[in-house]
Amino acid sequence: MSTAPVQDLPMIPAAKPLIGDEERAAVDRVLLSGMVAQGPEVAAFEQEFAAALVEGRDCVAVNSGTSGQHLGMLALGLGPGDEVIVPSFTFAATANSVAVCGATPVFVDVDPETFTLDPAAVEAAVTERTVGIQPVHLYGHPAPMDALLAVAERHGLWVFEDAAQAHGARWQGRRVGSFGQGAMFSLYPTKNMTSGEGGMVACADPALTRQVKLLRNQGMETQYANEVAGFNNRMTDIHAAIGRVQLTKLPAWTARRQELAGFFDAHLSGVVTPVVREGAEHVYHQYTVRIEGASAAERDRVATALREEHRVGCGVYYPTPVHRLPTFAASAGETELPVTDMLAREVLSLPVHPSVSDADRDRIVAAVEAVAAAGA
Repeated sequence: MSTAPVQDLPMIPAAKPLIGDEERAAVDRVLLSGMVAQGPEVAAFEQEFAAALVEGRDCVAVNSGTSGQHLGMLALGLGPGDEVIVPSFTFAATANSVAVCGATPVFVDVDPETFTLDPAAVEAAVTERTVGIQPVHLYGHPAPMDALLAVAERHGLWVFEDAAQAHGARWQGRRVGSFGQGAMFSLYPTKNMTSGEGGMVACADPALTRQVKLLRNQGMETQYANEVAGFNNRMTDIHAAIGRVQLTKLPAWTARRQELAGFFDAHLSGVVTPVVREGAEHVYHQYTVRIEGASAAERDRVATALREEHRVGCGVYYPTPVHRLPTFAASAGETELPVTDMLAREVLSLPVHPSVSDADRDRIVAAVEAVAAAGA
């Protein structure tokens, strides 16, 4: 453990993209080729991602995870008058992607231990207007897909997985992104792997694949033969080249995240550590603890103390439930989600990215224990 004054210690960042020589060489290769828009690198990335992460399902690369959500649900036929059941304890893009299709997100509560959709709450929220369910594999812990698929089957609903934070996670031996009719992965810089910016849509059948491809490319499969009103949501070959390299590094990075999480589980006692359900493989996009019983202000004081007194970065994901944001508060009305509100007050995410060293790991534990003992 370092004895250096706190102000001399380097800040341990809450998240850190890992871009190395291999990624830079891949970008140079594309630039030298002269083909930088969507081309052979994108096609190769789609195939490699499919084989590595979604049990071989067709994949369509797009320019962001949010684009993937939007296009995936449009391709499933989502539109005005429809409802999709979503968690409120998530990033706003989960609900935004429903709303921009002209449909209504219906917010339900989550499991207090895994932070993922509560199947009983989903069942209770189904109406005659419900067409789909969008579970979120939050922080890298898979949602209970067997129970959610059972609800969907009983009511004739589709399931579109938000796997933005869960590259490689498994539920009962099966990788997330391979359960529903479709799924989205984010490739933003701070995700478990990145393409610089981008997303990937996994599709259960060829018809959905074709529709997503049309929508990402101005409605065209053949140049100037526009079949539908589409968008320019393509991924570039530059971004795909980065993603292809990152994909090869993902298994080792995931193992390091899991190793760090195991150490934190064993050594943190002043906070509530994450639960991993039987049958789940957690990939720890975030290592999220709870300050049990804390108000939001008390939790924020803990975060401030970690950053300023111990130089340990941390984050709050997410301080405001989506159904309480101005964009959705009116439509959500009197919706009460007590677990979501509790988690928004109590959660705090600690650094768990692969560049956290053993010395950093020890500093993080010591800092959290010290702040917890001091009652910050």
